[in-house]
Amino acid sequence: MTTTLADVAARARVSPATVSRVLNGNYPVAASTRERVLRAVDELDYVLNATASSLAAATSDLVGILVNDIADPFFGIMAGAAQSAIGGQEGTGRGGGEKLAVVCNTGGSPERELTYLTLLQRQRAAAVVLTGGAVEDPEHVAAVSAKLAKLSDAGTRVVLCGRPPMEGGGSAVLATLSFDNRGGGRQLAQHLLELGHRRIGYVAGPEERTTTRHRLEGHLKALDAAGIKDDPRLVLHGPYDRRSGYEATRELLDREPGLTAVVAANDTVALGACAAVRERGLRIPEDISVAGFDDLPFSVDAVPALTTVRLPLYEAGAWAGRLAMGAEAPPEGGVAVVRGELMARASTAAPGR
Repeated sequence: MTTTLADVAARARVSPATVSRVLNGNYPVAASTRERVLRAVDELDYVLNATASSLAAATSDLVGILVNDIADPFFGIMAGAAQSAIGGQEGTGRGGGEKLAVVCNTGGSPERELTYLTLLQRQRAAAVVLTGGAVEDPEHVAAVSAKLAKLSDAGTRVVLCGRPPMEGGGSAVLATLSFDNRGGGRQLAQHLLELGHRRIGYVAGPEERTTTRHRLEGHLKALDAAGIKDDPRLVLHGPYDRRSGYEATRELLDREPGLTAVVAANDTVALGACAAVRERGLRIPEDISVAGFDDLPFSVDAVPALTTVRLPLYEAGAWAGRLAMGAEAPPEGGVAVVRGELMARASTAAPGR
């Protein structure tokens, strides 16, 4: 039985006119209403008309690049590189022209991520690139897997960049470029241990993110191998921003006066950690060593220069763009592990130097 616009309106609890406005994009509609309509469209697999139905398996000249926060250099660098690679491929559009790469900023919202995937499905996107860590919620993972399967079945090329392989939804993904966050976390902790640190605070990212868990697991594994018992008091979670690093480091210094080092979830968080250390009248690295992760552009110019783990963000983003365009064959098995490199700089030294 064919789904009608009225069926969608009934499911979304809005008028047929509102559904039409959302789908045509020619009239402003409240964000919550828009998301409810798109969810109903997705659940009912509604297409606008018979012509659209016949084209459901075709693809357009559109490529979607999903990021958690476009203002974060981690995502901006990857998205910019992917967009450049996609725009630089000639003769691949329906009319032989270039693809239009659009960056979709989810703001870290799982609901917004699904909404963008629905919109890209309706636009019959040629490719979708999802960047950064995923939310570890079984219901959301299942919803994303189902959405990617629909996109793939319609001919959309799906590439993950900076994400671990999807559980249960891997068949829909053309290629996964997965950062070795565990390995990077382990390298960073080993570096501090070799310098002589034993009381190390850790400012982690949001608990629900895969990136957060993997980096922390690598850190704790290195401590365990050195015979240092895990102390939950020395691990605090928060957003990937400067304020989180500042507030968490203040609390860590209150909890453990004998702290000699702080590892931050990323370089931006590390800047906040440095501010908190200086506010206490402590020197970096003479009194407290501070380390970050990612090697964002400002890291080498910080004072002192920040010890961190360099991830090849630009290279990974460009690779994802080429894969999305079909300009490069997927890695063997569909998954490639992108490893980081320890960048030991002036913000870390032996304790009590």
